[in-house]
Amino acid sequence: MSYTPPEVWTWDAENGGTWGSLNRPIAGATHDKELPVGKHPFQLYSMGTPNGVKVTVLFEELLAAGVSEAEYDAWLIRIGDGDQFGSGFVEINPNSKIPALVDRSGDRPVRVFESVAIMMHLAEKFGKFMGRPEDRPELLSWLMWQMGSAPFLGGGFGHFYAYAPEPMEYPINRYAMETKRQLDVLDKHLADKDFMLGDEYTIADMAIWPWYGRMVQGQAYDAGKFLSVHEYTNVIRWAEAIEARPAARRGRMVNRTAGEPHEQLLERHDASDFETRTQDKIGAT
Repeated sequence: MSYTPPEVWTWDAENGGTWGSLNRPIAGATHDKELPVGKHPFQLYSMGTPNGVKVTVLFEELLAAGVSEAEYDAWLIRIGDGDQFGSGFVEINPNSKIPALVDRSGDRPVRVFESVAIMMHLAEKFGKFMGRPEDRPELLSWLMWQMGSAPFLGGGFGHFYAYAPEPMEYPINRYAMETKRQLDVLDKHLADKDFMLGDEYTIADMAIWPWYGRMVQGQAYDAGKFLSVHEYTNVIRWAEAIEARPAARRGRMVNRTAGEPHEQLLERHDASDFETRTQDKIGAT
């Protein structure tokens, strides 16, 4: 089917595929809604997408490392319901994307948005998972790589392969090629390394794992066979090593709304919630 762009583009919310109703060409709140505030120093407003998982994994790793000051409340923002367009959420993230954090540990609340900005804020605050000082340029490079690359994987390949109104050969081919190129970048990098910076587990691993680990383990867009993810053996080994970490597994459960009920903890307000508040224990809502 050929397409000729009009002289002036206009928005059609009905033509955006599965997630079309969540997107619009303007910013700002659509309704008034205050955000809840819990008892802990950090208030996270998120959902268990790859970008949300990055931050909850870091929180759980900090707590596992003995940083009790990193206790947090994780409130569920249901993006399918448009919670990200509520006035309270827009106030802490004008870009209306999850995750967003309010750090209440100091004299005044501080907002932080964008997942890697939140991760850097927390890692620097507590002096954990930043790697050796001499490795800081490498750490920053991989964090920026992830932020720049993942939109091609999710908004590009994932959208056109799984969510677009109809399959389209050109964009699927274009983004499949780019996704495989990125996986090859990681596979070659990890050929002689346990983690992204060598032998030390850092926020670079935590940022990349929810996107690319999920992909090579066949959990993203039901596209594992299509992309021949079994080829990326070094990425698979790395992903499995992270998944073996109890804190990473806990982080992946927080604000999760899909999958097995015992792996869904819609909101996290206490460490005991993993034992008592998963969906298999309280029932689907």
